[in-house]
Amino acid sequence: MIDRFELFTTTITQIYKNLQRIKMQEMSGFELRGTYVMCMFELNRNPEGLTITQLSQLCGEDKAAISRTISELVKRGLVTSNNDKKYRAPLVLTKEGQETAAKIDALASTAVEAGSNGLTPEELKTFYKALTTISDNLNNYLVDTPDE
Repeated sequence: MIDRFELFTTTITQIYKNLQRIKMQEMSGFELRGTYVMCMFELNRNPEGLTITQLSQLCGEDKAAISRTISELVKRGLVTSNNDKKYRAPLVLTKEGQETAAKIDALASTAVEAGSNGLTPEELKTFYKALTTISDNLNNYLVDTPDE
């Protein structure tokens, strides 16, 4: 059991560190922080627009952080609102935002392909199913275990 724990934690930690390094390396040309990229990714996947609350949930960040991020993306001309209502207004990518998001998506796809090298589609399906189950189980463990 200890060997599995050690393998799991060291491997997950190494993957996380590599992802952070890839983000810094690939995103340096865009001068965008990780949260900016995640918001743009989600807005690109949802062209009808998303509210700050929806972005917060999808990105796993608090609303204040997402609000600051959106404010910066609006200043940069990458995000705008669909209507005049500021509060709860759906946010969408501008044309420039769409172009930037497309470039980011291409870089992300290249990184995912590199990470998936040597794995069959069936192995990847099994891996992601197992990883999601582990994540859900650990989330449930945290909910069920009181803080000490």
